[in-house]
Amino acid sequence: MTEPLRLGIAGLGTVGTGVIKIIRRQAALLEARTGRTIQISAVSARDASKDRGVPLGDYAWETDPVALATRDDVDVFVELMGGHEGAAKGATEAALAAGKDVVTANKALLAIHGQALAEQAEAAGRVIRFEAAVAGGIPVIKSLTEGLAGNDVTRVMGVMNGTCNYILTQMEATGQGYNALFEECDRLGYLEADPNLDVGGIDAGHKLALLASIAFGTKPAFDNVQLEGIQRISLDDIRHAADMGYRIKLLGVAQRTARGLEQRMSPCLVPANSPLGQLEGGTNMVVIEGDAVEQIVLRGPGAGEGPTASAVMGDICDIARGFRIATFGQPATSLEEAAPAQTSLPAPHYLRMSLQDKPGALAKVAAALGNAGVSIDRMRQYGHSEPTAPVLIVTHKCTSQILQTALEDLAKTGVVEGEPVALRIEEL
Repeated sequence: MTEPLRLGIAGLGTVGTGVIKIIRRQAALLEARTGRTIQISAVSARDASKDRGVPLGDYAWETDPVALATRDDVDVFVELMGGHEGAAKGATEAALAAGKDVVTANKALLAIHGQALAEQAEAAGRVIRFEAAVAGGIPVIKSLTEGLAGNDVTRVMGVMNGTCNYILTQMEATGQGYNALFEECDRLGYLEADPNLDVGGIDAGHKLALLASIAFGTKPAFDNVQLEGIQRISLDDIRHAADMGYRIKLLGVAQRTARGLEQRMSPCLVPANSPLGQLEGGTNMVVIEGDAVEQIVLRGPGAGEGPTASAVMGDICDIARGFRIATFGQPATSLEEAAPAQTSLPAPHYLRMSLQDKPGALAKVAAALGNAGVSIDRMRQYGHSEPTAPVLIVTHKCTSQILQTALEDLAKTGVVEGEPVALRIEEL
């Protein structure tokens, strides 16, 4: 008779309680699909007295997650605490040292310490699974490591933070500005304890670093991800983009270039009729392009109790079946140290700026752009009642380096007030 798979779950927030609910509700189904029972031996969280809406009396309680991770009656340590240092890191290392497999939803931990943890796990013959760390219920890790293993992946891109997508789509739908919707997300509990993790692109950047590692066989390198959040996007930007047939998304892009590995997470314009352009609310989407498969699109809920717990359970079921795979799809010791690369491929760009309302201002702007090698495709000047005039420019394709030179030259013209907003236009 096959022995049961015994779990120790650290972290009883939304995801942790969701996992317990699935195990209690679907016990027979899980056994039928994996060939063995899946049971919980012990749990750990900060407050043992808190009512979490799920019975916990059947499980041993550990106040210290490290003690939970090293229990003799735990085969798989399920880390759902979050954070890239402290208890999460210490307990994960302890679990691996004690011969346990690890399932985690912790994107920050793996984006920052993933290489060392993967090497530790593989040296001990253990596995780390982290489907829930990227894009919630979307099986993107499994797609890259298994279904697309025969592809030379050329590009990975996507919308990977539901809070940012909610804010941007609601700005367009309701006419509310960024600040009002940020406060709404705060009231609804959509934001991380540190909101900059969401709106600053950090959370999504962690996810992109993990996908890039798997897609391109490189060591996870979050420090090499170029980050820009959505804080500077105004309602005018949303409206202007819509007028031109685009929508603004916080878009992650990873691709290998002749100069190295490009990883960027920044607001971009995408065609409104594209799959990414049609993405609403808190939904996530990942687009993967490979030499054999060409392009696939994965879409689904990026967060929440059910979707994220579903991803955790998928990893647990694979371990129960005896399926084992290297953390990032190939042995950690074979992963390359990728050279970081700035965006080198040319693309059109959206520019919004405020010009002093005086003769010759537009001519100075056009001259500064032209001297830097930036060609104007479209230009619009909107009605105004202030001393400055809002001007919108869409450029022909140019590199980000050339655009940066142009922006520096614009600042020297003496007619541009404040800092222009510059957004790349991604043609999908």
